[in-house]
Formats: sequence, structure tokens, C-alpha cells
Amino acid sequence: MEIFEGLKLIAVALLIGFGALGTAIGFGNLGGKFLESAARQPELAASLQVKMFIVAGLIDAIAMIGVGIGLFILFT
Repeated sequence: MEIFEGLKLIAVALLIGFGALGTAIGFGNLGGKFLESAARQPELAASLQVKMFIVAGLIDAIAMIGVGIGLFILFT
């Protein structure tokens, strides 16, 4: 039974860790591409900024879903 508990903790740690890593990579790519596109066409910067924040919220939601699933696995 102790092995099962240990494996469950490792699985939850990997789930949350990879979710955070993916979110960090996604935010880095998103910010870089936004700056690139705003530098190319400054007149579209306001429109692109709104779209960037919508996508940033969706990227963050994926990580929060991973945390929720990890906590569900941990406490059931």
C-alpha cells in the first residue's frame, strides 16, 4: 500500500510540474510572438493585445485544470 501512495504522489507531482512547464513555455512563445507582431505593425498592437490576453487566459486555464485533476487524484 505504501508503494501505491508513493507512486500516486509522483504522478501528481509530474502532472502539476509538466502543466507548469507547458504554461511557462506557452507564455514565453505568446509574449515573444506578440512583441514581434506589434513591432511589425504597430497600428494593430491594441487589437493584438486583446487577443493575446484571451489566449493567455486559456493557457493558464489548462494549467489550473491540471492542478485540479492532480488534487483530485491526491485526495481520493
